[in-house]
Amino acid sequence: MKKLFFLMNPHAGQKKANKVLAEILDIFNRAGYEVTAYMTAAPGDGVDAVCRHASSSDLIVCCGGDGTFNETVSGILKSGCDVPVGYIPAGSTNDFASSLKLSTNILQAAKDIVEGVPQRFDVGSFGGRNFSYVSSFGIFTKSSYATPQSVKNALGHLAYILSGITEIASIKTHKLRFTLPDGRVIEDKFIFGAVSNSTSVGGVLTLAPSLVDLADGKFELLLVRSPKNLGELTECVMALQKQTYNCAMLTLEAVESVTIETEEQLDWTLDGECEHGKPLVQVQCLPHAVQIIRKEESK
Repeated sequence: MKKLFFLMNPHAGQKKANKVLAEILDIFNRAGYEVTAYMTAAPGDGVDAVCRHASSSDLIVCCGGDGTFNETVSGILKSGCDVPVGYIPAGSTNDFASSLKLSTNILQAAKDIVEGVPQRFDVGSFGGRNFSYVSSFGIFTKSSYATPQSVKNALGHLAYILSGITEIASIKTHKLRFTLPDGRVIEDKFIFGAVSNSTSVGGVLTLAPSLVDLADGKFELLLVRSPKNLGELTECVMALQKQTYNCAMLTLEAVESVTIETEEQLDWTLDGECEHGKPLVQVQCLPHAVQIIRKEESK
C-alpha cells in the first residue's frame, strides 16, 4: 500500500474536522493509502513531524489552517524530499486555500486530494524562514497572530477586522527601505506592507486575481504609505476596495526578491504567525518549490 502521513491541528478553526476525522481517514484508506496520523500539540512541532516522515511517505496531507500548511511545507523543504502535499483547510481564514480554490467542505477537500493531481507552486523565504503565501507588517498584521484562538473560532474573519480597527484608531507608521532586483529603491513611511502570493491576506485585504499567479516565480509587493489626512486614507481604502491601485498612497510591484531595511524593531507575520523583525532581511520567491494536489477544474 502507498504511505500517507496525515498531520492535523485539532485546535484549528471551530474544530469541525475533529468531528469527521474517522470519515477523512476512511477516504484515504479506500483510496489505497496506509495512513499514519499525527496531531500537533504546539507551534512548530508539525515541521519536525513532517520532516521525519517525508522520506517514507508517498503523500503528506495536512488538516488545519494556513499555519498548519506552512509547517507542512516547511517540513517538506527541510527534509529535502519532493513529496506531494494535500491540504484540507479547516482554519478560521484559510487565505491560501482560497487562492488555491480548494473546497471549504472538509470531506470534499479530502476526496479532491485522492482524485486530484500535483501541481507546482512557489514558496517564499523570509530571511531563511519559509512562508506559503504572505509576509506582512503594519495594520491588520499583529491581529492575525495576537487574536486569541478562541476569538478566531467564534468570529472567524470578523476577528481580524475588529482587531484591525483597534489598530487603525492609533495608526502607527514605519520607516522602511525596499531595494528591488533592478536596483530601484522605495523608501518612505508606511502603515502596511506585504510580500504575498495570494489573492487574500488576513481575510481583510484582497488583490485582483488577474494580478496573482501562484507559480510565476514572482510575489506581489504591496505597500501603503502613511496618510497625511483622512482624505488620503479614504482615497487609499477606495483604491484597494476597487482593486485599481491607482493611488499615490500605494505601491504594487511583482518581484522575484526584495531587500528590506529598517532601523526599528518591527515584527512581521508569516502566514499568520509572528516573526520578529531584523534590521536587514532578504525576502525571495522559491519558484515551483512544492507540489500541491488540486482537483482539475472541469472544462
